[in-house]
Amino acid sequence: MLVKSWLRIVIAAVIALAVFPGAAGASPPPGRTPVVFFPGYGLTRLDVTVDGQTTAPGCPRSGSFGSWFANDHPSAEFGQVCQDRLLTLHYDPDPAKPMPARFSYPPGVTVHVAGYGRTDSAPAYEPLYRALEASGYRRDHDIRVAGYDPRLTPDLDGFLERTRRLVEDTYRENGDRPVHLAGHSNGPLYAQYLLTHTTRAWRDKYIHGFTPFAGNLPGQGLLYPTMFTGLNIQDFGTPKTAENARSSALMYLSAPSTYMSASDPAVFGDREVVVQDTSTGRSYTPRDYRRLFADAHLPVAGELADHYLGFVKFTDPRSFPGVDVYAEKGSGLPTSVGARLAGLPPGQVVDAGAFLTRDGDGNQEDITNEAVLAWRSMPCHRFSLTDNPGVDHFALPGHHAALDRLLTHLGQPRTSCRER
Repeated sequence: MLVKSWLRIVIAAVIALAVFPGAAGASPPPGRTPVVFFPGYGLTRLDVTVDGQTTAPGCPRSGSFGSWFANDHPSAEFGQVCQDRLLTLHYDPDPAKPMPARFSYPPGVTVHVAGYGRTDSAPAYEPLYRALEASGYRRDHDIRVAGYDPRLTPDLDGFLERTRRLVEDTYRENGDRPVHLAGHSNGPLYAQYLLTHTTRAWRDKYIHGFTPFAGNLPGQGLLYPTMFTGLNIQDFGTPKTAENARSSALMYLSAPSTYMSASDPAVFGDREVVVQDTSTGRSYTPRDYRRLFADAHLPVAGELADHYLGFVKFTDPRSFPGVDVYAEKGSGLPTSVGARLAGLPPGQVVDAGAFLTRDGDGNQEDITNEAVLAWRSMPCHRFSLTDNPGVDHFALPGHHAALDRLLTHLGQPRTSCRER
């Protein structure tokens, strides 16, 4: 989900396009299996409209801006701090309301996916689209994109209905061919939610299989310090000023997806330190999240963490996806999983030396990327997890070998489990 510099993904895309103009030796059969792709965090183009807002004094009352990684037309009117403040969710703690009804954007702020369903809604994945095109696929016909607002969890904003409709439309518009789901980073969380919130009959009719590229299924440790340091989606870098660090940290603290994407104590336990408080000498692991938020005097964060940590279920048999799965991961790269902080107030400016690392793909740690092995116990359906040593997290969806395998799997018939 997180990277240190936008250059990594740009370089990865350029390399993939230069070295790999198309996948060789793995042509789908006539009547190609259509693909619906779920982008990673912050890689969906969002249009934000502001109409008469009064929540953020000093920021424009009306106007618009775009929010996504490497936005090539960043707003000159809305600075980063104003964008953060206007994208900070309001939370109503009323226990009589179901959790999905408690979140809202500030009055006068609306957010929607630009070009929902189209490949231009997630432009960072050009290497993947071009590889599919080289094998006969057509953008926006048998390649569709299920983008989403990254601050929201898949129980919000009509995600389930909208995505189910996109899959069904893709199925019908491609000769009633079952659809293959693919996703990168946080995207597989949303795909898995779809698979576990539809019926077996629906999956048997509409789904061919599922390819998660480094799926962030159990979350990652770095989200915990992000709630204190912030992160700018424009360049995926940590803020350089205290004002920006505070506006960004408060935005992440307000977003349910932050907690969904943070390492789940049920999977991680105390295997990694996610925050070290240098002012007290205390270290916090995922298992210590309640103490972390209590010590930071962030009771709402504790409440949201109780609900959303491990929100997308996947490890128990009742939460297996029930389709063929062909997972991909990278490994062998130093990966930030936590940070040393000077106390626990939100809004801290940190440098690269503050981060704690372990093995991973440069963005997600080994614990995260290997948790999908729980699906080896899935009855009937195929499962594989392929390691790509030395391949960076953001290069993985454009890596030639991974794309060769994707095309091979698209050309295979799905497993028949009618005897279940």
